[in-house]
Order: sequence, then structure tokens, then C-alpha cells
Amino acid sequence: MKKLLQNLATLVLLCFCSISFAQKDFQGKAYYMSKTTMDLDQWGGREMSTEQKKQIQERMKSFLEKEFVLTFNKEESIYKEDEKLEAPGSGRSWGGFASSFTGGPKYKNVKSKELLQDQEFFGKQFLIKDELKSLEWKMGTETKQIGNYTCFKATATKTVDEFDWRSMRRRNDSDRDEGEKKNDSIKKDNDPMSEIEMPKTIEVVAWYTPQVPINQGPDDYWGLPGLILEINADRTTILCTKIVMNPEEKEDIEKPKKGDEVTKAEYNEIITKKMQEMREMYGGRRGGDGRGRRN
Repeated sequence: MKKLLQNLATLVLLCFCSISFAQKDFQGKAYYMSKTTMDLDQWGGREMSTEQKKQIQERMKSFLEKEFVLTFNKEESIYKEDEKLEAPGSGRSWGGFASSFTGGPKYKNVKSKELLQDQEFFGKQFLIKDELKSLEWKMGTETKQIGNYTCFKATATKTVDEFDWRSMRRRNDSDRDEGEKKNDSIKKDNDPMSEIEMPKTIEVVAWYTPQVPINQGPDDYWGLPGLILEINADRTTILCTKIVMNPEEKEDIEKPKKGDEVTKAEYNEIITKKMQEMREMYGGRRGGDGRGRRN
């Protein structure tokens, strides 16, 4: 009987929410905190003191921890970084490096399956235009409370973008034989990027709430019967800290328009070519006369 009453209460709540969200001019805002962890020991940090590690982590904080705002209606959303004024010496250079691999405002239209992202890469502006891809979510029955919202668990396997720095890791020497290590040592001298590897897929855990029956979520995530309030993906956690429904001052959800229009595949090809140029420059400076020739 108790379980039946709970189910009826949930059904009534969902019906009420559906009526509220049916308004033609409905809009909402969700505020998120994104945090990515990084193991400094994996990148040579074992030789550092505790104080040195603390200083580096503090300088890296500007791009490992960010705040975002998702503005949404029934079909569209725009996901933007809520930029703060940085204190002097807080690591702007780290943030500038990471911005080349993250991105600007991201627009999603769940009806037309349109994805647009404003992206700057080494001083050039691009507009990445692609199809909004969905994940094959596996719905769970586990629940938890996030703020005032009851959330349900869903999981999926996601293919990792080859330039998503959040999942980059250093190659593990223990997984290679002596011949591979020797070859990798030679590559490392000419190409520091050879030390980095990327997993092909990662497991994603999402927590969504039917109390906000919108098919939206932070970053690339969407496709569940409720707003996604939390994402756990590899070393990154994205957590909703506040929701504002029907704010007094509504914001136009405008599509990004600036930059050279490219697909995601074309953009990755541009990055690949640029990285190759940098590798050649780096190799030349490390081993020769500065023009790529070794002495």
C-alpha cells in the first residue's frame, strides 16, 4: 500500500510538472560546477614535494574547475561557461591552453538534432556544426536526492573525442615490453605528445530528474526523460548547483554564428595538422639547427 501511494504521488507530481512546462514561453536555467581530477604522480609528480604539488594544482584550478550555465526551453539549450574574473597569477596560461581543446558556447536542439559550438583555436574562430548524437542510455531504478529534486540513475558507454583533454593520460610503461619502451624513448625526445594516450570509450553515469521533464543536460549530454543534474564521466564530474524556473528576465537562446563553419571531423583534422606542425618545430629545436634538421 505504501509503495502504491508513493507511485501515485509521483504520477500526480509528473502530471503537474507536465502542465507547468507546457507553457509556450517556458524557460529555465541550470547552474553547474564541473571538476576534473588529475593525478600529478602520473605526470612525474612523484619527485615533487607536497607543497610543489599543491602550488601546481592551484595554478591548474582555472581549467580543472569551471562553472557553467545551461539556459533551456522545451527544444533548445545553450551551455556557456560562467566566466569569473581571475586573480593575478592564477594560471591564465593553463586556461588558455585548455580553451583550445574545450570550446565556447554549445547550442543543442533536441527536435532538429542540431549541434553548434563556438570554438577558438590558436587565434582562429570556428563554428562547429554537426548532428546531435545520442547515447544509448540504460535506465536504472536507483534514486538519490540532489537539492530538492529526486533523481534517477542512467548509464551509457561514450566514445571519447580524440582531443578531449579531460580523458588524456600518460602511457603506462608497465604495459609495454623493452623494445616498445626504447622506441617510445626515441619518440619522446622528438615528440612529447607521444607520451599521451586516450581511451577509446568511457563509462558515463547520469542522474536526471523527471520533476523537470526537459530532454536536456550539460555539455554534450541529453536524451533522458528529465533534466540531467549530474554527470560522472571518467575523471570529470558535472553537478547542478541551482535551478531557476521561468526567470523574470528571459534570455534569447541564440545559435552561435561566428567563425568558419566546419564539422567535428573537419575540426579534429585541423587540430591534427596543427599538432603535427608543433611536433616538427619541437623536434627541430630539441635536436638541431631550429629548422627541423638534426646536428
